[in-house]
Amino acid sequence: MNQSRCLGKVYLVGAGPGDPGLLTLKGKALLEHADVVIYDALVSPEILALINPRAEKINAGKRRGRHSLLQEITTQLLIEKAQTHAVVVRLKGGDPFIFGRGGEEMEDLVKAQVPVEIIPGVTSGIAAPAYEGIPLTHRNYSSSVTFVTGHEANEKYRPQVNWNAIAHGSETIVIYMGIHNLDNISQQLIKAGRSADELIALIRWGTRKDREILVGTLATIVQQVTETGFEAPAIAVIGKVVSLHGILPTSEFLDIF
Repeated sequence: MNQSRCLGKVYLVGAGPGDPGLLTLKGKALLEHADVVIYDALVSPEILALINPRAEKINAGKRRGRHSLLQEITTQLLIEKAQTHAVVVRLKGGDPFIFGRGGEEMEDLVKAQVPVEIIPGVTSGIAAPAYEGIPLTHRNYSSSVTFVTGHEANEKYRPQVNWNAIAHGSETIVIYMGIHNLDNISQQLIKAGRSADELIALIRWGTRKDREILVGTLATIVQQVTETGFEAPAIAVIGKVVSLHGILPTSEFLDIF
């Protein structure tokens, strides 16, 4: 594809974790001036409400077992829309480069010679614990943190997470997309040497008005999920820092946007 045929540019915009107050000013400006917005399932209604009312809106959301559009179709749409529209926004929950396939989409756009730019967003692995009063690092509890995916299968490849290395790699572990594999993850971490009594917090819709949190231990959390009906999407935080939940203040969703 000849780049000169492109009328516009694709912006990979991180929508943040849900609270519109955490959307960057640059991201907000692009949504307000966009001609086309192709958005994911985890983008909150409050963020979607900021989109230019004249823009074409396309739902490309992916949830476990329910894909609105295949990844290849989404990428092709971005390429096609850039031929006829000046500002094309690919809107992703959290940050596009943190388990958001932003790198894959950017690679494909570069290969197609489509102008593209990344607009980082606040990732849920940082924001959700913070809103619940859980600092990922703390001088008395944790000097290191690891971010890892708990979803070990998708259309293209099967990443092999080395849970033994993860268990010994840092004091705090943050797991994305791990609810459906939580039993295996918990067992692997205990087998690798993490205490069965170590605290774990599951945080659903971390910065939204309807957020939920479930706190347990590596030994009990799977049963707690079953008993309470706790569901994905959620972030898991493992480590001593979880003990600060309920001690440090929580943050609130402000309905001012």
